[in-house]
Amino acid sequence: MDRAMAGLPGWLASLIVAGAAIIVALTLHWLAVQIVRRASARSVSSIDDNLLLRLRQPSRWLFVAIALSLVQPALALDEGGLRLWTRLSGLLVPALIGWLAIAVLGVVFDIIQARADIDVADNLRARRRRTRSGILYRIAIFIVLLVTFCMMLMSIPSVRSIGVTLIASAGLAGLAVGAAAQPALKNLIAGIQMAFTEPIRIDDVVIIEGEWGRIEEIRLTYVVVKVWDERRLVVPVSKFLEDSFQNWTRQTSQLLGSVFWYLDPATDISRLREKVGEIITAHPLWDGRFWNMQVTDTKPEAMEVRALMTAADASKAFDLRCDVREGLLAFIRDAMPDALVQYRGRVAMVGGAGEGGANRGGPDRGGPDLGSSDTGGGIGGAGSIPATSRGEGAAV
Repeated sequence: MDRAMAGLPGWLASLIVAGAAIIVALTLHWLAVQIVRRASARSVSSIDDNLLLRLRQPSRWLFVAIALSLVQPALALDEGGLRLWTRLSGLLVPALIGWLAIAVLGVVFDIIQARADIDVADNLRARRRRTRSGILYRIAIFIVLLVTFCMMLMSIPSVRSIGVTLIASAGLAGLAVGAAAQPALKNLIAGIQMAFTEPIRIDDVVIIEGEWGRIEEIRLTYVVVKVWDERRLVVPVSKFLEDSFQNWTRQTSQLLGSVFWYLDPATDISRLREKVGEIITAHPLWDGRFWNMQVTDTKPEAMEVRALMTAADASKAFDLRCDVREGLLAFIRDAMPDALVQYRGRVAMVGGAGEGGANRGGPDRGGPDLGSSDTGGGIGGAGSIPATSRGEGAAV
């Protein structure tokens, strides 16, 4: 073999050696993948399948890089070729290591996400784990990319010398960069803080900027809120740490809902309360914790009636409130129409032949003669007569 290689040009011999090393590396990688694949086929868990999927590509090129580095002394490289080899290895090896590190982080993140199932009823702990792991995963990727990029740059001698010069003036440069990147750094630091303080979590129900929605994504610098009508509200992370907002699932997803009606003051409340209890207790969305019905306010023409009911989460509470509201209105319409607001008024009528002998509304003053009739007195002889009109329109 050595005799055959000795008769070839140096560049061709080096090319054959490098090609053979690449073929051997790819073969060994293929065998390793097949072994891992057969082992994962016997497992019921999907973790090993995900591990193989994420690590297959970076590990393949890492095998090739290791094989080439092992055969490098056998290559016939001159001074220029050796310098080029060193330069390329200084760029590629950190990049491959960073790629592999990101793949490993992705595997760990997928394992945590798989074990944190948020589809269960009590998913507070799972949502907390998913939120924290998601934020820390993105922070770790950012750090790996930053370190990888710095290692690649430091492998270049000219850049390394520039870096030493920059370190000497790092104070002024840091002030300039800090002033220019203040909003981005503010949100980045807020994202790291959010990972540990947890004012919000994935799938939390919040009200922010006047919008009701669920936390769909938490990035390093912004949060995506899925609004109830399928819109997406993108909010800076710092807003959740500096401004007030409503979190309906901070400790638990259970909620107390309310329904209001405005009814006639003469309504039989006990009968309505019985019907409301019947509607709520028979509804499948009621969680069985609490309900009541009370008169909470009175106005000149109506009284305010409020019903409270509990549900497992905000969506169920909203549907339950709507159904209870519709159910009681249907009952009032069919069985208690008198419960609807009715307008009352007092009609004042003045007669002609009163005790004072003055007919204020008669012909003497140009008005109609309400006191003239065949019986002599009519309806106006007694002065003002109260009259009540129920359900006939506005007061006269």
